Amino acid sequence: ITVSDINQDMLDVGIERALERGLDSLVWSRQNAEVLTFPDRFFDAYTIAFGIRNVTHIDKALAEAYRVLKHGGRFYCLEFSTTEWPGFKEVYDAYSHHLVPRLGSAIAGDADSYRYLIESIRRFPPMPEFEAMIRQAGFVNTRVEPILGGLVAIHSGWKI
Repeated sequence: ITVSDINQDMLDVGIERALERGLDSLVWSRQNAEVLTFPDRFFDAYTIAFGIRNVTHIDKALAEAYRVLKHGGRFYCLEFSTTEWPGFKEVYDAYSHHLVPRLGSAIAGDADSYRYLIESIRRFPPMPEFEAMIRQAGFVNTRVEPILGGLVAIHSGWKI
């Protein structure tokens, strides 16, 4: 298992937590999702969780995911999305725009990072549009599994 992130500080925290849990067989690699240094057809699976919305060029990151997967490999992406539950969207919008930055300020002393989090979620493509992007990258049998009415979604596809 290879764990990658563009941010070395994030990798360092991950390494520390893994070692605390006795996980010493992971490979750690600082990588830019848009320009991976791994060879073609290198991995059996590619997962990205709560990170693709922070990539500048999502299409390039999806193309790289496709490139580094072996034939028959599976792509999984867990990401925030847009809730489809009637009435919940309004409640969630009020919570996220007004309370999340205040909580970030009170708990972490950093309202701006939490404001950015909400803004990045709002800019991320809706589930059908992101699924189409995954297909455009070459993946087939794509699927979207909304969780909590779409507040979070698991997107997946196969490289055939």
